[in-house]
Amino acid sequence: MAGAGLLGIKRRIKSVTNTKKITKAMGLVATSKLRKTKDLLEINSFYSESLDKMLEDILKNHDGSSIYKDGNGNKKKLYIVLTSDSGLCGSFNLNVLNRAVEEINKDRENSIITVVGEKGVSYFNRFNYEVKDKYINIPDLPNLGDANDFAYSAMKKYENGEVGEINVVYARFFTQSKQEVTVNRLLPLKYDTTEEPNDVIRFEPGLDKILEDIIPLYLREKMLYFLVNSKTSEQSTRMSAMDGATKNANELLDKLKLQYNSMRQSAITQEISEIVGGAEAQK
Repeated sequence: MAGAGLLGIKRRIKSVTNTKKITKAMGLVATSKLRKTKDLLEINSFYSESLDKMLEDILKNHDGSSIYKDGNGNKKKLYIVLTSDSGLCGSFNLNVLNRAVEEINKDRENSIITVVGEKGVSYFNRFNYEVKDKYINIPDLPNLGDANDFAYSAMKKYENGEVGEINVVYARFFTQSKQEVTVNRLLPLKYDTTEEPNDVIRFEPGLDKILEDIIPLYLREKMLYFLVNSKTSEQSTRMSAMDGATKNANELLDKLKLQYNSMRQSAITQEISEIVGGAEAQK
């Protein structure tokens, strides 16, 4: 009986050891990817802030009407939900999807869903939410081309009056230990109406033309910024999840090895006792 028990524990030790090798390797890969996405996020954040400041100056001085800042009268809201294509990243997808569903359920009939990432597509399909557009296989280091497709599609829906609001639900990256799910409204544009126009700045060829030309660039850039945040948060969460799994595997291995050695010692002691007993019986 002891031999069968020892064999079972030995198999478990081998299984846990193999699992630990996988989680450790995935943790190292996630660490490497996190370093690259953080560098990309730092560069992109500077550009995004500069673009926000430029648009703010334009809106402060623009006294005409525009659907981009005044809305188009449609009550429907478009939600672009950024998730991952692969799993094993802890609660990353669940947190984003829970927040998205919370917003969508406030007015489900007037909500249109666009999903980025296979995990989000699977989730909404499973719970019978209609997904208007889906985009998968976004690279770990996205560029403007990757953001262009769904940014352009969203802008056209807004310009054609199909939706009256564009929102993005994503995980914003702050630090390795802090990511926050955020709902950001892209259109209509948000700006401070109380600030006075800046008379020092002169705009050419004209604010209407500048605003019309800058909106496509602005949407692509903001979508890229959200994508990079999402990818950085994903890799950070995956690294933490894999590190935690490796730590748990080590703890389990220690317990199994202790159990194995204890059973083995008991079996040896029992065998010695039987030998001694047999020898005593022959005297």
